[in-house]
Amino acid sequence: MITVIGSINLDLIATVDRLPAPGETVPGSGFKTAPGGKGANQALAAARAGAPVRMIGAVGKDAFAGEALALLKDGRVDLSGVAETEASTGTAHILVGNDGENMIAVVPGANAAVLPENLDGAALEKGDIVLLQHEIPLTTVEAVLDATAAAGGVAILNTAPFRKEAAAFLGKANYVVANETEFDLYCEALALSRADRPARMKAFAQQTGRTVIVTLGGDGVLAATPEAFLSVPALKITPVDTVGAGDTFCGYLAAGLAERLPLGDALRRAAVAGSLACLKPGAQPAIPLTREVDAALSGEPVG
Repeated sequence: MITVIGSINLDLIATVDRLPAPGETVPGSGFKTAPGGKGANQALAAARAGAPVRMIGAVGKDAFAGEALALLKDGRVDLSGVAETEASTGTAHILVGNDGENMIAVVPGANAAVLPENLDGAALEKGDIVLLQHEIPLTTVEAVLDATAAAGGVAILNTAPFRKEAAAFLGKANYVVANETEFDLYCEALALSRADRPARMKAFAQQTGRTVIVTLGGDGVLAATPEAFLSVPALKITPVDTVGAGDTFCGYLAAGLAERLPLGDALRRAAVAGSLACLKPGAQPAIPLTREVDAALSGEPVG
């Protein structure tokens, strides 16, 4: 079982010719809504990878809640641990440029109610995979890391969005997943000042006894364990929209580890899934099905 404890949002997405500079207004060419939130995105990705998934989180008693949960329901994610609160359902306000890059502002809403005392439905068992992110209170993230260790589970912590205070507990996760910018910022917070990124990754793995994974977008993925260093390429694609690619990677990684794939194989599968997620607009709507990932891994053309 994969248990995802994290955010559930409705994404409000505007497309623009180019992303604005600070203080600048640019015209938009389209608008739509889509289910999102890093927790929900990762839960759906793990489910589409074929894993049994339970989502723990919160939504509001508003019109956004049903739409935010719609694809999770379609994906047969267990939503019995999703609470309703008086706060509004979380929202993400996303600008997507013609080059596929994006800018995002997140309003937490009900996600702020995902607190340690409200996690009765998250009973963890030995061997469970627990997937976490930083769009819920960090007190909850740390409490779940401790609970996962006590239960004999495996914790995967996606360190997005960057929050400096989280540096104090990164070493409690069995797997730390960060993009290159986040990892470099955490290195500053942890005083890991070695010359290059691979050296800093190896230092983190040696100091904590954990595995750190750094996603590099189109350049693939790096991973450092206490014993080894791995480099995995991404698919060569022309991105349409990079929103949700990292979440797709995390969900597929969790599913691969749950299947007990070797780390290199799990990383390769997750990297391909993340690349495929860039070929369609939106976060959850773009998450590929496992058959699409299998096809790409077998060398079938994509795009």
